[in-house]
Amino acid sequence: MKSDRQKKVSVVLQKDLSAIIQQNLRNSSITNVVVSVTKVSISPDLTHAKVYVSVFPFAKSNSILKLIVSNKNKIKKTLGKLLRDQLRRIPDIIFFIDDSLDHIEKIDVALRNKSNPIKNEVYKKNKK
Repeated sequence: MKSDRQKKVSVVLQKDLSAIIQQNLRNSSITNVVVSVTKVSISPDLTHAKVYVSVFPFAKSNSILKLIVSNKNKIKKTLGKLLRDQLRRIPDIIFFIDDSLDHIEKIDVALRNKSNPIKNEVYKKNKK
């Protein structure tokens, strides 16, 4: 169960990290990529934050994640400047790829495909 403080800090981190990452990508002259922070999960003591990043197109997600991780100290420093009046200590940030959109797309394609595995299993059971 998350405390109110955890929820508030997560929302603030999500908003600010999203803006910082977008700015860093623009400065790196990376084009045709959409990156968004989908979720921030923060520890009860507010010292660690898991940041889930969604990348479109998904094929570029590993290279974008490497770029974000390599700029982690710069991102944390910028975040510290933004939040210095709200947080005493900026949490350590760990970045992860949020592949839920890619997973949903794969399921959608599988369901539309003529060789739908779910329909085929139901058909085989009914045929017996």
